[in-house]
Amino acid sequence: MVSAEASLRELGIQLPQAPKPFGAYVEAVQTGNLLFLTGMLPVENQKPKFVGRVGKELDGAAGREAAGLAALNALAVARERLGSLDKVSRVVRLGVYIATSGDPVDQPRVADGASELFNQVFGPKKMSARLVMGVARLPMDMPIELEVILETKP
Repeated sequence: MVSAEASLRELGIQLPQAPKPFGAYVEAVQTGNLLFLTGMLPVENQKPKFVGRVGKELDGAAGREAAGLAALNALAVARERLGSLDKVSRVVRLGVYIATSGDPVDQPRVADGASELFNQVFGPKKMSARLVMGVARLPMDMPIELEVILETKP
């Protein structure tokens, strides 16, 4: 079994600097062996990379890319908090909130942008339960917000 850190290297993925909070909260809270990450957004250098709703200002491919970027940010926060992604024993839950216009959008396919990255890094045996939900708006008019709960090793 390949470690998460080795998977990142093999995939050629360089994690970004972990994003900082945009308000009065912390990036992550650990209780017991669970690490709860703050809502992860598709930001680069503390600025939104994607703005708008999937199905209106953005197409599904852009939404999927935004989900992948939010997942990268989640990995960066987890590594910063834990010291290594090898301390993650599994992704317990992934919530994917997608800002939509109300028109039909292939939400599961958009959410796969995050799920597939976690699968590549942690492997299929560490895949999460998942919730995908369309919403009217998200912070700073971004199209995606992720809720991530990780189980950690002692």
